[in-house]
Amino acid sequence: MTQTWVKHAIAKIEADFQRSADTHLIKLDIPALNNIDIYLKDESTHPTGSLKHRLARSLFLYALCNGWIKEGTPVIESSSGSTAVSEAYFAKLLGLPFIAVMPKSTAKKKIQQIEFYGGQCHFVDHSNQIYAESERLATELNGHYMDQFTYAERATDWRGNNNIADSIFNQMQMEPHPIPRWIVMSPGTGGTSATIGRYIRYQQLDTQLCVVDPEHSVFYQYFNTGDASIVSNVGSKIEGIGRPRVEPSFIAGVVDSMLKIPDAAAIATIHWLEGLIGRKTGPSTGTNLFGALVLAAQMQQQGQTGSLVTLICDSGERYLDTYYNCDWISENIGCYQHFAEKMAQFTIQGQLTLDPC
Repeated sequence: MTQTWVKHAIAKIEADFQRSADTHLIKLDIPALNNIDIYLKDESTHPTGSLKHRLARSLFLYALCNGWIKEGTPVIESSSGSTAVSEAYFAKLLGLPFIAVMPKSTAKKKIQQIEFYGGQCHFVDHSNQIYAESERLATELNGHYMDQFTYAERATDWRGNNNIADSIFNQMQMEPHPIPRWIVMSPGTGGTSATIGRYIRYQQLDTQLCVVDPEHSVFYQYFNTGDASIVSNVGSKIEGIGRPRVEPSFIAGVVDSMLKIPDAAAIATIHWLEGLIGRKTGPSTGTNLFGALVLAAQMQQQGQTGSLVTLICDSGERYLDTYYNCDWISENIGCYQHFAEKMAQFTIQGQLTLDPC
């Protein structure tokens, strides 16, 4: 009986995937860049509105095939929002209870979306408390702790099978520079950067992977020191990608370079991008894109040509009360105008440097 339910569950997820189209690759129009093209892989168009839709699908399939989820199993996840939204969607698809353990500071829109799909939100005071609390709830409820931060890098087939890296390179085939010089990605769980980095190496491609880390996140320091014990007692202001500890799914060995991106630069970038494409995007997109623009400016200075690809991770509509609220930005980010001026100058001159406020 259990095996029959699992078969039906996997079939439902695969049917849902079959109904879904691939996400778009958007080319930015930046005349100041000379023969350097920047593309955004728009993951906000997934059914649950973010890059994490791919991860949630993979995590559910991984857990089902490992025998960890059965009919009626409560699913618990530690998440600051987007992964929980996507997992709530798949839990509803399979008729499973779902609980998201998240910081109290999580964007209200994400909380509403989790609840829309029938999930529950369980709040903690600080992001570093989500792990132990998720384990406690899973034990108490005889449920399964999905643990994206451990399993993200192993639940996805990095060799191909329509993963995000495979999709990017297929969509780039007809472009002037089909093999990007750089793919730029923020860390979060580390699963997506692991997938992209492994794919690049497996396919023997001349592309480098740059991971961009926000303030109060430990990945950049870990990358440069190798010290996996590093922790941060200050929560990241860039929701979803900045982490207080080195997550097990972050594979430093597949990363060619890392940049530390000021939070104010990320916020200035999403407001600049809105003027370019007419759409609001989330703060992780700003972190990604600012890093890509810095690399593009370096390429231009060195007389190089080529392409760079990064991601729109989710829509800015989820953050209207935070990253698109002037009062919130002033209180929580600061230094915004400095980088807004840098972005305006970049539009004209194509020059951009990574420096503090």
